[in-house]
Amino acid sequence: MLDHCEKVFLVDSETMKARAEVMMEQKNSADRGFWLCGPKLRFLGFLFKFCKFLWREAMTLLDGLRSDKHSEQLQSATEITRILSEGMQGNITLAAADLIQSGVVDRFIGLIRDEEFPRLQYEAARGLTVIAAFKPDLLVYCNAGPFLVKLLASSRYYVREQAMWALGNLAGHSIHRDYVLKSGALRPLLSQLYEDTNLSVLRIATRTLSNLCYGMLPPTFNEVKPALELHLNSRDEEVLRCVCLAISYLCDGSIDGIQSVIEAGFVPKLVEVLRHPSPVVLSPVLRTIGIIVTVNNHQSQVVIDCGALHILGDLLTRAYERYIKADTFLTISRITTGFTEQLQAVIDANLIPRFVYLAQNNELDLKKEGVWAISNVTAGGSHDQIIYLVQQGCIKPLCDLLVCPDVRIILVCLDGLENILNVGEANIGEVNDYCQLVEDAQGLEKIQNLRQHGSYEIYAKALKILETFWHDE
Repeated sequence: MLDHCEKVFLVDSETMKARAEVMMEQKNSADRGFWLCGPKLRFLGFLFKFCKFLWREAMTLLDGLRSDKHSEQLQSATEITRILSEGMQGNITLAAADLIQSGVVDRFIGLIRDEEFPRLQYEAARGLTVIAAFKPDLLVYCNAGPFLVKLLASSRYYVREQAMWALGNLAGHSIHRDYVLKSGALRPLLSQLYEDTNLSVLRIATRTLSNLCYGMLPPTFNEVKPALELHLNSRDEEVLRCVCLAISYLCDGSIDGIQSVIEAGFVPKLVEVLRHPSPVVLSPVLRTIGIIVTVNNHQSQVVIDCGALHILGDLLTRAYERYIKADTFLTISRITTGFTEQLQAVIDANLIPRFVYLAQNNELDLKKEGVWAISNVTAGGSHDQIIYLVQQGCIKPLCDLLVCPDVRIILVCLDGLENILNVGEANIGEVNDYCQLVEDAQGLEKIQNLRQHGSYEIYAKALKILETFWHDE
């Protein structure tokens, strides 16, 4: 008996036979007209023959999958998985498409329920893994989730591993994440992380867990905390990467999630992971710390107290890819929005000279992060802290980016310059020497040119600066 899934996706033998007959009739017609059309129809004839061959191959494999002999089932399952894998990585071939439409998903589900033959369970789960990556809707419609979850109790590690891989692929499509959770995947998955020491299993389990933590309404932090805490100490790059990703997903957009991570004592370990040499690990841990310091100054202080600033400063000096430096800059920039004591911690970590250097000597996106951080310090810093900024040469990068096409960055630079000039006006006396520094950096001419800028906000800000400090030159 065929269930509801096969009724929808089934292309039965009669249908496929009719399809082949139509193709052959078209081919015969092409052959009859060959002397008129030449090579194009010869190629069309070859194509029809090839399609017929693929159809016969697919039907033979499906017959093997439905056989009562386990050896034939295993051979067919292995070959079908190969065809699906090759077909879905490129354009889906006729054979791959027909196999999917012919009820192979439902048949694979039937095979993974056969506990007496774990090798067959493995091959069927492997086929479902491929389909989950490219056609996840089929697995959801056929309700493969609960059956894959049951495989997590298998005594064979390779069967459990393949089932986790399939569930991870399915959860990786965010719209199906909740389906995997509702199928009961979380508890048996966490059991693998507590009990299994096989590195391959742990890698796939942590990857699947990170997918389950992504998106709205993830598992509660308390549910996954023991597993994350255990493997946050992993020395394996892939396991550590996935654990940091999972933590970042639990923090993202959730003040409670961030507070839970802090209260669980995860921050010191996350800061320590910043010393990891691999960008693959650094990227998610930078993202996690960047989220933690975004919400409020108290949570930022926890990160500062763990010594993160010195480590972040070291990252800026190393030969990492641009995206690592950009994420590092962004994290520090968020800390510079804090109160005066936190800004002093940034200064004490000797980060300002690095901001200035990178803001003058790197790609545009890094320059933007640099001037943003500098402007943040001018906005919240004390007079002495702003004087220190000027001594480190921060005026020139702010002036350089006044010609940036990004309106937000121009405003950030103007704000920073205005804050600096205000300090110069208050502390130096009748002559504001900071005005001369702006002129020396070609800033005055650029500010004057901004009076013709298309943005009224930029025009108004530039005019205000000119009227205040240059008396509308």
